[in-house]
Amino acid sequence: MKFKILLIITSFLTITAAAFANPVLDSIGFENLNGKKVILHKLDPKDNYYSIGRRYNVKPGVIIQFNNNAPLKIGAIIKVPTEQSFSPVAAKPAPVQQTKPVVQQPVTQQLITPQQLIQKTAPANGTNNGITTQEYKVSAGETLFSIAKRFDSTVEDITAVNGLTSTTLVPGQILKVRTGVPAPQAQPVVQQPTHVATRDSTSPSFQDSSNYEKHLASNKFGLFEKTEKGVATWIDDPSLDSNKKLILHRTAPLGTVIKITNPMSGRTTFAKVVGRIYDSESTKDVIIVMTKNVAESIGALDKRIHVSISYGSPTND
Repeated sequence: MKFKILLIITSFLTITAAAFANPVLDSIGFENLNGKKVILHKLDPKDNYYSIGRRYNVKPGVIIQFNNNAPLKIGAIIKVPTEQSFSPVAAKPAPVQQTKPVVQQPVTQQLITPQQLIQKTAPANGTNNGITTQEYKVSAGETLFSIAKRFDSTVEDITAVNGLTSTTLVPGQILKVRTGVPAPQAQPVVQQPTHVATRDSTSPSFQDSSNYEKHLASNKFGLFEKTEKGVATWIDDPSLDSNKKLILHRTAPLGTVIKITNPMSGRTTFAKVVGRIYDSESTKDVIIVMTKNVAESIGALDKRIHVSISYGSPTND
């Protein structure tokens, strides 16, 4: 009986000695530092420097100093220095992380709905130089400029093809739009003849040079370009949709599309005149009143900003 007890105790001590002779191995691997083994440990949610030290029988201060007191993050790898001799056979290489190839996402192009694009035609003679004509149904909020930009056309070409006499568009209106229209070439500058009038000259052609210059400034559509500079403000008015580019002006005809530029940001946008300005404390001395959408489009930082505007007018007043 005593022999059996002695045999059991001897077996237990042998197993215990073997367990303490082999330190706990980590699943990541080891490194060789001057012949000493450095354990690579992958952090678990409950790990800290003290629990790691107890696990590998290394003082926590040594581990902290070796890792420069780096913050512990779940899944990160820290190094545990030991006094054990490095054995290349026992070291396991760290797994190689394979990088997945970057898959480029397909570019989504804006599509024109069948309700808007009614038909597309080309001249029968085949000598169209890449220009095609199509009929387009106008949606709410669209302008001649936005449609021309969308179809690689020009405002002048759309106006001429459709015989338009106004820049105002109505939702549901059908326009003929030519795609691939070349940009209009700059007209050569024609030097105006110099007229020397005598002191008592009464020639009506040169009595008012300002009217003469205004006449020359008109384009072939009978519109005169007007430019203004001054203060603009934006308001939140229930009668104006703040998500649309709408403005109020003192004299411009309703429906006029006005180009608005913020000289501070250099940003420009277009907005439609839908009403008149009535003087109040907030609109005093302003040339336009904008919706919030217009103000954001030109980078307005304050409620009142300086702007420059230009638009076509049928009169030269």
